[in-house]
Amino acid sequence: MSARPATATAAVSSPAVESAAVESADPCCAAPLPVLGRDVTVPLVTGGEVTYAALDYAASAPALQRVWDDVAAYAPYYGSVHRGAGYLSQLSTDLFENSRTTVAEFLDCRPGDQIVFTRSTTDSLNLLAQTLPADCQVFVFETEHHASLLPWRDARVTYLNAPRTPEQAVETLERALADRDPYGPALVCVTGASNVTGELWPVRELAAAAHAHGARIVLDAAQLAPHHPVSVRELDVDWIAFSGHKLYAPFGSGVLAGRADWLQEAEPYLAGGGASKKVARRSDGGVDVEWHTTAARHEAGSPNVIGVYSIASACKALTEAGFDALVERERHLIAKVREGLAAVPAVRVLSLFGDDAPRVGVISFVVDGWNSSHFAAALSAEYGIGVRDGLFCAHPLVRTLLGSDPQDPGECGAPEAEPGERSLNAIRVSFGAGTPDEHVDRFVRAVRELVADGAKWQYRTEAGRCVPAV
Repeated sequence: MSARPATATAAVSSPAVESAAVESADPCCAAPLPVLGRDVTVPLVTGGEVTYAALDYAASAPALQRVWDDVAAYAPYYGSVHRGAGYLSQLSTDLFENSRTTVAEFLDCRPGDQIVFTRSTTDSLNLLAQTLPADCQVFVFETEHHASLLPWRDARVTYLNAPRTPEQAVETLERALADRDPYGPALVCVTGASNVTGELWPVRELAAAAHAHGARIVLDAAQLAPHHPVSVRELDVDWIAFSGHKLYAPFGSGVLAGRADWLQEAEPYLAGGGASKKVARRSDGGVDVEWHTTAARHEAGSPNVIGVYSIASACKALTEAGFDALVERERHLIAKVREGLAAVPAVRVLSLFGDDAPRVGVISFVVDGWNSSHFAAALSAEYGIGVRDGLFCAHPLVRTLLGSDPQDPGECGAPEAEPGERSLNAIRVSFGAGTPDEHVDRFVRAVRELVADGAKWQYRTEAGRCVPAV
């Protein structure tokens, strides 16, 4: 089936969106991809309105206009997947299964790999955690997002200290795997790009180390897949997990892709319709169940077909745009942000691997003399810039980077500190394929002005967040 139902009427774009789609004034060779919300205006506490600068891509990227149009064209044809004989059900089932093929091609999967659709990266890794064989030992760096750090509750987990170079990461993992006792099944979980520093991790080298010691490896690609091509074959990882909402898709869907054996041998992640192939009553009153051995084994219930289709559409859109051009443009934006922040002495950018480390468009920093929540609130209220403050669901890593006790649990939101007081959290700016130069330029200018002149408005702490006083 084609990416868009042949009989569907294409969604009509607004003039604002169409004008954004043809914009090519940016100095880099590639224009930003059209995204929803590009021309949304927001009020400023100082008066007036400004176009919103969405610089929180690492949390949720705006949906690509192409994805939204594809979903809108399909929506009238929505039908129950795998459940009906009618035309719409057959069309929806076709679209759902073809989306699985699209994702497999996007990830360059191996023959026999399974594509399981989930709700998110977190859901994917929790699913994999339920499939671990008995006595499996898990190795995970303290630098991981909580989605990778926490799902392994029923396994023996070895948490590895934060490395300071990519080479040290590989050496740390090799030592830990070589020293494991008893020698049995093992799984390594590692990020492809940090959601705090944006730094790229040596995934291929870590995979080689894992396999050399008889372990398997799962890649958290939530921050990598939207920015760089990801190949299961080239990286030689056993599984990949990522989320649609970070890949410019608007709905709650995710993917777990990779080897089928552990998935086929484990009990279904959820028990119910779709996961079961045959169900029969026994003479003793019980129930016998034969579970599917395909991806359906872990996809019980009515699937999120629109979310799945949005992921497939995003995969196609990014592939057609060309990752070479996307990566080049993002490097241009990264250089702008880093150079702008480096020119402000009060700003300290957080990093594990150093200034020269390759990275995606995710940068975290702190500002001397500022509570991070206060700074982020001022960026929003006075400049119309959306960033994130806190510990970014990576508490041990941020605590390590800030030089505080990594065992301090902290909180994701702002602490109960008044504006101006130092806070043990950070500010994160993140961007991607839809970010225009103007948003980055405004951000750099705003940082410089806030540090030099202070906030123009008064702020207070309310429910753990810094907000403008009214």
